[in-house]
Order: sequence, then structure tokens, then C-alpha cells
Amino acid sequence: MLLQALDPQLLAPLLAALCVSAAALGLPVPTMPALIYAGSAAVSADGGVAVLAASFAGAVAGGFAGDTVWYMAGRRHGFRVLRMLCRLSLSRDSCVRRTETFFARRGVRILLVARFLPGLSVVSVPMAGLSLVPFRRFAAHDLVGVALWVATGLALGGLLSGQIDALLGLLQTVGLGFGYVVLLVLAGFIAQRWWRRRRLLRQLQASRISVDELYTRMASGDAPLLIDVRTALNRQQDPWLIPGAITPEPDVLDLALADLPRDRSIVVYCACPNEISAAQLAQRMRGLGFHDVRPLLGGLDAWRAAGWPLQALDGEPADAAQACGAAELARP
Repeated sequence: MLLQALDPQLLAPLLAALCVSAAALGLPVPTMPALIYAGSAAVSADGGVAVLAASFAGAVAGGFAGDTVWYMAGRRHGFRVLRMLCRLSLSRDSCVRRTETFFARRGVRILLVARFLPGLSVVSVPMAGLSLVPFRRFAAHDLVGVALWVATGLALGGLLSGQIDALLGLLQTVGLGFGYVVLLVLAGFIAQRWWRRRRLLRQLQASRISVDELYTRMASGDAPLLIDVRTALNRQQDPWLIPGAITPEPDVLDLALADLPRDRSIVVYCACPNEISAAQLAQRMRGLGFHDVRPLLGGLDAWRAAGWPLQALDGEPADAAQACGAAELARP
């Protein structure tokens, strides 16, 4: 009702700023429809230039403000921020791994295009913070990236203004307000992401191995082959492994898998409690002919929480308490 009561010249900039801000903070809000609507409203309104300028300025300011919050959080709390995103988001844990890989290759420049790659923007921003990118470099790249994204949405709205006006007229004719459409789109977006995530986890739920079961097998001499699927950047921030794990890099993963026996018992793990990255690799390996591949329930965090021994990247053994203390000191 509030959306319907507002004049389009006020609604468009407000909606653009709120949606971009919310998306920057990590909420699952589809920002492009809001920007397209704002661009369309600017073309149709009497004071179109003012509406367009207000929409652009509000959206860029909101996006940069939200990104700054995550940058500061990543700089102060390191990978704990990414683990929190794993717990809160519908699919952020798989995006963490992709963003770590992109960031390791391209650095802060990823912020120029992160918003054009679904799911990467919220993770790439704290990644810049935990990588100790200077704030000036972060701000320069992030502002350009946000401005490009906002300008693209507004430009699309201007090009499609006729079709959007016709759609809004149809909605008004059938009695369905714009606010309800926004809510329906948001609900459908969240439901689709949630369903995809649950389907993958259900497919592999029965095959997951607990940390206690893994430790028992290792203690009895029946240790499976362990694969740490974290990226190099993640391991740099938290330089501890489950003893005996191998650490193939994403660029040579296919070569590493080619040398493994297909009948070997294998356990894969990542850092995120939702183990999506490990589950995806396990699913991929099964498709390649590996018969016994199991993701570790809870990943490295669960192993550490259970108090089982860890091994430093340089090969030195350590117990979980020592590893936790050293990891905390190493975090920015």
C-alpha cells in the first residue's frame, strides 16, 4: 500500500536506493528489477533528469555504504565473516570458493565486475578487507563497480520504458499492485535458491561422514584419502589441515584427480559448516567414476570443534587448541 501511495518520482529513487543497499548488506533482494523500474520512471516522469540523478546517486551511495560495512568486517574479523555468510546465506558457501579463486587471480579488480556475476559481490567485498587491500584502493574499485551496475540497470529501464509502462498498466487493471509483485518476485527468488541447495544436500546426506567416524577410521589405520578443497587464500588465513590431507589447487584439480585410484576411499572437506563445496566436488568425482567419495559433515570447523588433532601446512602436528590459538593470532 505504501508503494502504491508514493508518487513514481519519489518511489523510483527510494526503491533503487533501498534495494541496492539491502543487496550490498547481503539480503537476497533482486536489485536489477528495481533499477530497471527507476530508469523507466525517469523516462516517463516530467522531471526525468532529476529522477534519474536521484536514483543513480541514491543507489550508488547505498551500495557503497553497504559494501564498506562488509569491507570493515572482513578487515577486522577475517574468515570468520565468510563462515558467518555460509551459515546465513542460501548458497553463499559455494560462492565463497569461487570468489576466493577469482580474487587470488585478479585481486581487488574483481570489484569492478563482481555485481555482474551472481552471488559474488557480497563475498568479494569482505575478501578485500581480509586481504588487507588499502581502503582507498577498495573505495575506488568498489565505487566504479557499483556505478557501472547501477548505470546498466537504469539504462535498461530507459530502453524498456514502454514495455514496463504497459506491464504496470496491466497490473493496475487486474488489481495487482506493484508492491505485491515485488514481494512475489522476492519470495520466488528465495524459494528457488533454497530448493536448489536442499536438493544437493539431500542427494549427499546419506553419504556424509562425521568427524568422529573419520577419526576412528584414522586411529584404526583405515584412513581414507583426505582432500582439502579450500583455496590457497583460505589456507593462508587458516593454515591448518586434517593430518594427511592433500591440497590440490583448483587449476590442477583435474590432473590431481586423474592420478587417484577410482576404488580408493576418499573424504573431501572444506571450511564452511554447510560443506557445499565439498558436496559439489564429491558429486563431480562420482560422475568421474570414483565409487567411494564422502563429504565431511561440518568440514574443518567441525573437526576442530571436536578437538581432534590438526596439522600445519608445513607438516608440523598440533592439537586443536594450539591450532585455534595460532589461527586467531594470524587473523587480521
